[in-house]
Amino acid sequence: MFLASLISAIAGFGLLALRLGGASFSILLPVAMLGLALALFLSRGMAKYLRVFLLVLAGAEVLLALLILADTFGVVPEGLDGYVPPASMPVGATIFAFVIFGVSRIKVIRTIMRIADRYFDSTTASEIRIPLIGTVRATEGTIGCALLAFLIVINLFQVALNVRLNFFGRDMFNALQEKNAGAFWYQLFGVFVPLASVFITTALVEVVSQYVLRIRWRTFLNGLYVREWLSGGTHYRMQLVGREADNPDQRIADDLRGYIDQTYTLSVGLLNQSATLVSFIAILWSLSSGFTFPGTDWPVPGLLVWVCILYAVLGTWLTHVIGRPLIALYFQQERVEADYRFSLARLREYTEQVALLDGERAEQEALRNRFNMIVRNFMQIVRRVMRLNIFQSAYGQANVVVPYILTAPYFFIGKITLGQMQQTVGAFSSVQGALDFFITSYSTIANYKAVIDRLTTFEAALQAVQHRGVAGEHVALETSPNGDLGVEKLEVSLPDGRPLMRADKVAFRQGETTLLTGPSGSGKSTLFRAISGIWPFGHGRILVPEGQTMMLLPQRPYIPMGSLRAAVAYPGTADAYSDAAIKEALKAAKLPALVDRLDEERSWAQSLSLGEQQRLAVARALLAKPDWLLLDEATAALDEPTEAEIYNMLKERLPRTTIVSIGHRSTLTAFHDRRIDMQPMADGLFAPVEKRAPELA
Repeated sequence: MFLASLISAIAGFGLLALRLGGASFSILLPVAMLGLALALFLSRGMAKYLRVFLLVLAGAEVLLALLILADTFGVVPEGLDGYVPPASMPVGATIFAFVIFGVSRIKVIRTIMRIADRYFDSTTASEIRIPLIGTVRATEGTIGCALLAFLIVINLFQVALNVRLNFFGRDMFNALQEKNAGAFWYQLFGVFVPLASVFITTALVEVVSQYVLRIRWRTFLNGLYVREWLSGGTHYRMQLVGREADNPDQRIADDLRGYIDQTYTLSVGLLNQSATLVSFIAILWSLSSGFTFPGTDWPVPGLLVWVCILYAVLGTWLTHVIGRPLIALYFQQERVEADYRFSLARLREYTEQVALLDGERAEQEALRNRFNMIVRNFMQIVRRVMRLNIFQSAYGQANVVVPYILTAPYFFIGKITLGQMQQTVGAFSSVQGALDFFITSYSTIANYKAVIDRLTTFEAALQAVQHRGVAGEHVALETSPNGDLGVEKLEVSLPDGRPLMRADKVAFRQGETTLLTGPSGSGKSTLFRAISGIWPFGHGRILVPEGQTMMLLPQRPYIPMGSLRAAVAYPGTADAYSDAAIKEALKAAKLPALVDRLDEERSWAQSLSLGEQQRLAVARALLAKPDWLLLDEATAALDEPTEAEIYNMLKERLPRTTIVSIGHRSTLTAFHDRRIDMQPMADGLFAPVEKRAPELA
């Protein structure tokens, strides 16, 4: 509704300008306004991030048009009419609006904007505290759009200040040439100082505002990606299916930050440079309107504009040729850096095992090889960046003298004043700088492309795993009709599709403890994973009792870093249980030495032996009191007497919990009412076969 009203208003304004202008008014302004209305109409399906740019640009163009109309009808005060922008400037803004629309249709830009709009389209309720205004409540997407629009306005305002400073340079040098001291000091203190003060103030406001936008944007997307990664066991399945998205931790932490920072920097920077280009091309065109082709009397309208464009096109093409390989090199650098960090983190986790095996030399060699991969790729980047920087430095130095070379002959023959020469040089440099944006930002763009590739492949891996869990063949979890845990026509496969085991009409009855045995590799643990809902590979049905909780204790439990209280309460929060309950659970799990260390923070996975870690996991079960407790060799590190005490304690303290165990020790049979063995069938696959009473002994 708002967009439709804005389009109608701008189109009406354009028609009114056409009617009012008559012969005294340039046709350029009505054409620009009607073109802008068309660009806004076409933008209806555009990404919201880009639409914010377009709407702010539309507002700026309307202000320009009003100023031009005011000057046309003599409303602008005398003395200021020389600063009114030409009618070609709104035309340039309209052209840029169509450029934004065209860019939005490019595939890679659509991908970038799809990620951005996950934030800017957010309907999550939020609030922001604004100085002098107070707390404002709105959706997070609305707050993000408002911050982005505010920052765009600031950047356009800074471009306007630069344009005014360009005229200041002209007037000041003309005062010097005329030896007009009064005009000189007025330009210095009456014009420059106020403009510089406003520029500095807006720059400070911009810095604060952009950091607020970036951290809010990152906070939202970080939470979104973490939820998608961790939901439904996706993180676990991604690890099983391959390395399409290596090092997800690095992609969420580093690549996401780089994406947000560079998306903002490049997009706002491009807008700033485009606005500069539009503004100063108009000035440069008017200043060089009477220039002739060097050495001849042939007039060339806007000669310096054409020189600028040709010079920048040549520099851009050479930059791309030199710097293109950086995209793949930056992508590879991110991967090898992340692999090296992961190797160091994994070594820290298994320091005891490495020390026991005297594996330090092997670890040093492995780390050295991984770091050498970083060095080799880095040196390739250095060589390529060195070539790029040599060209960019030479190109930048040439930019300093080229405008003087072009304007000096016209100054020497008296065609332009010193102030006009300085203004022309300043306008040329501004136009050249805007056209050189791609050249100076090439390394950043190359790195940005690598970041985008890593984020999109991460998203693709997430979607592939999630899609695989709901489409095609997969293990289906359904509600059990009788309260038992059942398996029907189940075939569990490996991630590559090879079948591992099958089971049909197998039931784990509620209230009856069951022991599942069999050789290693027969699929016992994989069956538990399928029952827990994290192993989708295969087909068939698993019938789970409705409304009942389930907890699986693996052979090596996960112990998070932090306080002991948090480690015992996991997967609940640290404040989920009282201190008394946690201490009682630790005592029951044969860990009395830990009851007075609840607030101690450390890496408990390294401080506790495997047997202590297993007993800590048992304490978790005592706190959670699940309806079903699956023990996957969860007491294998304990001696047999302690294991017996743990099973007897679980039976006593969790009388309503049904225990299903995986184990190899024959002594476990005494703690279970029933035993099921995994045995090979004729086709080579394993299947569960129940042991009858005479066989249990």
